[in-house]
Amino acid sequence: MTTLIWIVALLVVVAVYLSWTAGRLDRLHSRLDAARAALDAQLLRRASVAQELATAGVLDPAASIVLVQAAHAARQAEEEQREVAESELSQALRAVFAESGQVEAVREAPGGEAALGELTEAVRRVPMARRFHNDAVRAARALRRHRKVRWFRLAGHAPFPMAFEMDDEPPAALTAQVG
Repeated sequence: MTTLIWIVALLVVVAVYLSWTAGRLDRLHSRLDAARAALDAQLLRRASVAQELATAGVLDPAASIVLVQAAHAARQAEEEQREVAESELSQALRAVFAESGQVEAVREAPGGEAALGELTEAVRRVPMARRFHNDAVRAARALRRHRKVRWFRLAGHAPFPMAFEMDDEPPAALTAQVG
């Protein structure tokens, strides 16, 4: 009888531990979903501000075309091509704002200071949002790699979390204006 009590107690302890681990994994997945939503919002904001600035008529025509095309591609990209499209928008922003002369031209236009401030904030927030997302991915992956999670299928049918890898370096001329 004593052996049976010990076996039941052991099973209860294991069940509580597995339940706690499943709850932790669920919280990590929720954190991952929130981080992905925040990243998507920041990427959309950056593309929207870039497109708005490109169509405002304050940039030279070639820069406007490059920026409009990259921003539109980033906003319309399918999930499989999103990282590439967002990287191309980063490259277009760096090409357009490669030198401070373009920044000054925008600043001198009516409403240019506000638009430039909004773009600067948008390009500064994307790397932070991406870092938070990739940190959440790293934590979820680490827990999902444990044997107990795999053996007992504690992750359920949730897809394996993937990091969002893109070129998110902001234009130097924009970041120099902030400092």
